[in-house]
Amino acid sequence: MIPKQLEGELFELTGDSDSDWAGDTDTRHSVTGYCIFYQGCLVGWKSKAQSSVALSSSKAEMMALSEATKEIRFIHELLTSMGIKVKLPITCRVDNVGAIFMAENVTATPKSKHIDTRAKFVTRFIQDGFLKVNFVKSKDNRSDIFTKNVSTEIHEIHKKDFVWRLEDLNNE
Repeated sequence: MIPKQLEGELFELTGDSDSDWAGDTDTRHSVTGYCIFYQGCLVGWKSKAQSSVALSSSKAEMMALSEATKEIRFIHELLTSMGIKVKLPITCRVDNVGAIFMAENVTATPKSKHIDTRAKFVTRFIQDGFLKVNFVKSKDNRSDIFTKNVSTEIHEIHKKDFVWRLEDLNNE
């Protein structure tokens, strides 16, 4: 049950999605990574090898975006079932313009047909006003640490988004 003072308020759900491309030197499978935030708090994340080999970085990123979209949709449905209203469209940040183009355009080419179903899945949510995909620089993509080894500097910047500390609460 939602407290009376919060009834009717819209809550924010956001996400970041990323992949490495053919990072596994033995199999050349890419790794999908995403993180989902509810009101700025991490509520969902994934880091997993993709089941097929992607032929380009854009296709690997599209596969990761479709996985993030599924999780965003699930969390949205869960929140809605509890009576929590979520602000739409939900923003997912991606660091690959090719994947964003595939997500926003419904046409398939022979080179992208094998991931066409994933692209159409994401495109439907964009067209329905449920999802908005924004470009973010790789260094600012919070899901980057789920897909590859990153520099200590990048790791330190992003880990603050995933961990709250007691001293953070005391400073508020």
